[in-house]
Amino acid sequence: MSEELGLTIKKKEDFWKWYLEVIKKAEVVDIRFKTKGFDVYMPTAVRTIREIDNLFIAELESSGHKPLMFPNIIPESNLITEEKHIKGFGTEVFWITHAGKNKLDERLALRPTSETAMYPLYSIWLRSHLQLPMKFYQQGRVYRYETKMTRPLIRPREFRWFEAHNAFKSKQEALEQVKEDMEIFRKIVEKACCIPFILIKKPEWDKFPGADDTYAFQTITPDGKTLQIGTTHDLGQRFAKAFNIKYTDKDGKKKYVYQTCFGPGISRILGAIIAIHGDDKGLILPPAIAPVQIVIVPIYTAQVNAVVMKKAGELLGSLAEKGFRVDLDDRLQYTPGYKFHEWELKGVPIRIEIGPRDIEKGEVTIVRRDFLERITVPEDKLQEQLLEIMDSIGFQLLKRAREYLTIEDAKNIDEIKEIMKKGGFARIDFCGNEKCAEKIEKQTGAEVCGTLFGKQEKIKARCAICNKKAVEKVYIAITY
Repeated sequence: MSEELGLTIKKKEDFWKWYLEVIKKAEVVDIRFKTKGFDVYMPTAVRTIREIDNLFIAELESSGHKPLMFPNIIPESNLITEEKHIKGFGTEVFWITHAGKNKLDERLALRPTSETAMYPLYSIWLRSHLQLPMKFYQQGRVYRYETKMTRPLIRPREFRWFEAHNAFKSKQEALEQVKEDMEIFRKIVEKACCIPFILIKKPEWDKFPGADDTYAFQTITPDGKTLQIGTTHDLGQRFAKAFNIKYTDKDGKKKYVYQTCFGPGISRILGAIIAIHGDDKGLILPPAIAPVQIVIVPIYTAQVNAVVMKKAGELLGSLAEKGFRVDLDDRLQYTPGYKFHEWELKGVPIRIEIGPRDIEKGEVTIVRRDFLERITVPEDKLQEQLLEIMDSIGFQLLKRAREYLTIEDAKNIDEIKEIMKKGGFARIDFCGNEKCAEKIEKQTGAEVCGTLFGKQEKIKARCAICNKKAVEKVYIAITY
């Protein structure tokens, strides 16, 4: 393997340098674009994102969402309509002020999120209770002037995402949608992408600007930090009242809708997949979202080239016909060893090797990317074995990923500091006061992420920070 192709940095020795090397050499992202925080998505990233996108599209549309495509710009008058919303995003907005040499009459924002772009039209589209629920989604890019250190995929200034924006007649229907969002996210991110997370209800001071409540999907990366990879929000009626989104009920009365929005962070999900699953040979992509699930590498000599290539081509066609995403590496200029290393670098879950002896015996050699284990399989059992191995790879990746997602209880600041040195979540009894959260961040560098959703955790003590009465258990971590 050439030095150019292989990784030179060990993941455990320097996680962040390893991450930067693997995204470069595996053709995921090129960070050399001249504007900081705006990166070039390379073929591996684009193709993997496409598979993740397809899963979200299928789930959203099967649950009644319809696609939209709004412009990337938002007039300033729209953006400032909801006071808390603009206050929350004001420092992160990219503004367009000129067209050519002409100053615009009204500034245009590159969208940091789309509520204020979409909801003025919701107020026009919606008339009757018969149109509810109204459920739309769109794919696209959003732009935020991140003031922290930018990180490719994890904290860029332009990033890929999905967003679903819904309107309902009742608060209960809206809350049911929030739960549905959570299940969609779990099905795709945990089961298909093999990324474990905990679902956190954000504290009052850290909610999405303008939301009644915000729920965040948070995982832990190998360097011990938490990464927020998606959110879902109960918006209540705040935006409905700001943008006059009303419907006429069956009795002819005008009423404001209740709204929700759901934002899976596609760029961050891909960043988490790379960071959590990858090893010292490169990426390891879960089979469900790998753009190439199987690569066939023929092993041949000059004398038997045609025979092996013919068999490899037949195998390619047979597997593709059965629905596998499969590629045949028939490049003559590279040795099989070089090809092995390249496909391992790019994280393809399964490699099939086939040579003259395999053909004679009616079998193939399978190499699974997670353990690099070699298995000889009779050709007539190949499909069955491939499906079993894919399931096994997904199971093992999720199992290994859960080892990073640690939670330890702490009784005071000193114990929080010790947990932060190791990484993961610290859990404490907490009074709910933002000043105590500020004290934690100042002394430990960690943030109060919020409370665990869906489980009433028993409070056993007084607040670990101020010793006043505790009202909840909160999760604390160093965040990206």
